[in-house]
Amino acid sequence: MPALASVLSRIDTDLDASLERLFALLRIPSISTDPAYRKNCREAAEWLVKDLESMGFSASVRDTKGHPMVVAHHDGATPDAPHVLFYGHYDVQPVDPLDLWQDDPFAPAVKNGAGRKIITGRGAADDKGQLMTFVEACRAWKAETGSLPVKVTILFEGEEESGSPSLKPFLEANADELKADFAMVCDTGMWDAETPAISTALRGLVGDEIKVKAANRDLHSGLYGGAAANPIHILARVLADIHDETGRVTIPGFYDGVEETPADVLATWEKLGRGADTFLSDIGLSIPAGEKGRSVLELTWARPTAEVNGISGGYEGEGFKTVIASEASAKVSFRLVHRQDPVKIRAAFREFVKARIPADCSVSFTEHGSSPAIHLPFDSPLLQKAKAALSDEWPNEAVMIAMGGSIPIVGDFQKMLGMDSLLVGFGLPDDRVHSPNEKYEMSSFHGGQRSWARILDAIAR
Repeated sequence: MPALASVLSRIDTDLDASLERLFALLRIPSISTDPAYRKNCREAAEWLVKDLESMGFSASVRDTKGHPMVVAHHDGATPDAPHVLFYGHYDVQPVDPLDLWQDDPFAPAVKNGAGRKIITGRGAADDKGQLMTFVEACRAWKAETGSLPVKVTILFEGEEESGSPSLKPFLEANADELKADFAMVCDTGMWDAETPAISTALRGLVGDEIKVKAANRDLHSGLYGGAAANPIHILARVLADIHDETGRVTIPGFYDGVEETPADVLATWEKLGRGADTFLSDIGLSIPAGEKGRSVLELTWARPTAEVNGISGGYEGEGFKTVIASEASAKVSFRLVHRQDPVKIRAAFREFVKARIPADCSVSFTEHGSSPAIHLPFDSPLLQKAKAALSDEWPNEAVMIAMGGSIPIVGDFQKMLGMDSLLVGFGLPDDRVHSPNEKYEMSSFHGGQRSWARILDAIAR
C-alpha cells in the first residue's frame, strides 16, 4: 500500500502533463474508415509507440493489410507476477456533420460543462481518453517504483471504428505473443459519474434471414386469393409462433445453457433504480415486452431474445396493388446469454421454420454471423479484486452490470487466445460518442488513471 499511495500522489501531481499528452494524441485525426486519413492513423500509432518507449516498454508499430497495430511489452516487478493484456483503439469516427461541432473536433480543450470540467474533441471518450488512463497509470507506477506491479502487454488497434478487418488475422498470427492470464478492455463506461461499473457479461448474437417462396410468380389476388398459398401469411404465422403469450421463446432447446441470475445480483440491479418507467419512457413506451415477471435490466442484460429486424414481401411502393406475392422474407436476430450455443440455436430455429412451411412451398436461409455470449462468474477473484479497487477510488461502491450488446474483441480474446476479459471503463452516457461535440469528463480521465493504478496493485497482490 505505501507504493500505491505514492503512485496515486504522482498521478495527481502529473495531471496537467498527462492532459497535454492526451491533447497531443487527440490532435491527430486518425479516422480509420476514410482513406484520406491513412497517414494520420499511422501517425497516431507511431506517437503511441514513442510514448510507450519513453517509459520503458518494448513497443513497435505492426503493419497489417489495413491500419497498423501497436504492440508493447513490459515485465512485472517479479518473474511470477500476473500477466495482463490491455486493449484499446486509437482510431476515431468521422466528424460529419462538421457544422454541428461547437469547436474544431481536432483542437481539444478543457471546458466547463454543467458545472463540471470536460475534455472536448473527437476521440476524447472513444477511445483515446480511455486508453490513456491506463497508460498514465503505468507511467506513474514506473516513475515511483521503477517497475510495474504486473507484466503488461498492450494491444492498440487502428480499425475498431471501421469493423476491425485486420484484427482476427493479427490475433491468429501473433497468438503466442499476445496470450496473457487475462485481458483488460477499457471501451466501456460507468453507471453514473460517481459509480464505477464492471461489465460482467455481453450477450452473443445469431443473425438469420428467411425467404419463403410459394407460387412461381406474383398472382392477382382476385383470381387466386383464397386458393393459392400466400407466403406473407406463412411468414407471419412463423414469426408469431416464435413467442408464447408470456413472452418466452418457443423454439425447442432455445433455453439450453441459460442460467438464472443469482438473487443477490438481481437485488443489486434493483437498487440501481432503472425500472420500466425510467428505461422505456425516453422512447415513448411504458410496458415491458419480454418475458413476464422480469425486470427490464434482467431482460436486457441476462435473458436471451428473439427479434424480427425486418420484413419484406409483396407490393411496397406508392399506392395500392392487389397482389399475392410469390415470396416474402424476414431478418431475425437472437441475443444469447450464458452457455447458449450459436450453432445449435441457428439449427433449431431453421428446423422450427421448416416445420411450418406447406409442402408445396419452400424456404431458404441466409446466415448473418454469430458469436457466443461472454460471461464471467460473479464470484471470480479477478472481478472481486477489481470491484474492491474501484470502490476505494469512487464515492459509490462499484456495481456489477451486464451489456445487452456485444464487443467482438472480447469474444475473440476468449475464443482465439483462451482469455477472459475485465471490462472497466470510465465513459458516461452523455459523452456524445460517435456524435458531434464528443467529450470526456475530467473526473473520468483523472479518476480512471487512479482506478487503473489501484487495479494493477490489487491484481499483483
